[in-house]
Amino acid sequence: MRHREIAAGLDVGTTKVCVVAAEVGEDGTLSILGVGERPCAGLERGSVINLEATIHSVTEAVRACEQMAGVSIKSVMAGIAGEHIRSANSTGVIGVSRRDNEITVEDVRRALDAARAVPVPGDREVLHVLPRDYRVDEQRGIRDPVGMSGVRLEVEVHIVTVQTTAVRNLRRGITRAGLVVSSLVLQPLAAAEAVLDEDEKALGVLLLDIGGGTTDIAVFLDGTIGHTAVIGFGGNAVTNDLAVGLRTPIEQAEKLKLQHGCAVAAQVDPGASVEVPGVGGRDARRVGAGVLASIIEPRMEEILALALAEVERVVDPSLLAAGVVLTGGTSQMRGLTELAERVLGLPARVGVPHRLSGVTDLALDPRLATAIGLVRHAVAENCTQKVRRGLFGRGRRPWREVVQEYFS
Repeated sequence: MRHREIAAGLDVGTTKVCVVAAEVGEDGTLSILGVGERPCAGLERGSVINLEATIHSVTEAVRACEQMAGVSIKSVMAGIAGEHIRSANSTGVIGVSRRDNEITVEDVRRALDAARAVPVPGDREVLHVLPRDYRVDEQRGIRDPVGMSGVRLEVEVHIVTVQTTAVRNLRRGITRAGLVVSSLVLQPLAAAEAVLDEDEKALGVLLLDIGGGTTDIAVFLDGTIGHTAVIGFGGNAVTNDLAVGLRTPIEQAEKLKLQHGCAVAAQVDPGASVEVPGVGGRDARRVGAGVLASIIEPRMEEILALALAEVERVVDPSLLAAGVVLTGGTSQMRGLTELAERVLGLPARVGVPHRLSGVTDLALDPRLATAIGLVRHAVAENCTQKVRRGLFGRGRRPWREVVQEYFS
């Protein structure tokens, strides 16, 4: 029986927990085996506020994914976001160590260490140090300097830091659900792996992953990451606005948003109406569909304006020739691409995971962008599980039995 190489990604979000399991082909292609998704009430704006609720949601989502995939998930690549995320660019410079001036892997490591030597508060830790550009003497734009000759090596990096307690709480929730966290990845970086093309990254592109509690930002320039940030507003803000403005329960406001929401009031049929349930046993009433849009549009416009202000701090948006790619659950709202083009002044599209096979009817969904991107990161870092065919059925077996059979 041959081994199956399985990778799993876990997206613990404000409104849902999503798990994706995929089989990795010999050429690195992904075949989606299973998807598990469950509501989550344990997070607020990306940070854990209820550990037990988080554990329950993760456990249930993993179980659903295992049942669909027919494999047992032991370790996951997990995503992290939240208002505590901070990022900055830094530069490190070293002298090449060898007498013949050939740059080695050790020289690159020393340059990266020099670049990451920035002050970090005691309550924070470094999550990523991402190389953006290498320079050998006066030559710029080098992607891999190993083997080249030079006396001076300079590297520009993008550093992402996170709040230590937020990381510990997230890891604890996942670990107590019976999983091993192979690594943590910033969620917008993961989503970018799932929905962006290399040509878009090279031309310059803005990714907006609009989830329930946060809007995650990633800016790519010249093929590398230029800026990341997290805004503490997402689709939940729209739901709350609808609940207050229409005087209806939160659950009903969410349904109205999903079924009848539109981000541009001008696109709504003036004669259309929807039924709005009352609060506390009050009778339902009908309101014009344009009323919903008139509540949704200013909130979505505000979120996009906040994203634009964040981008303008680091780059001129006119340099983003590939425009903006919207992903995440809220990106599917009718009229949002048109609103984004108006507010951001950039061409916009909705980003859907691509380059997949297997259960694609479920996987081709912007809500799964982060989880599928995490699977790609797991493959890139070789954080996969080798499962022997036939040992794991749809029901989970005791690990001792599996080990005995495997080595018998």
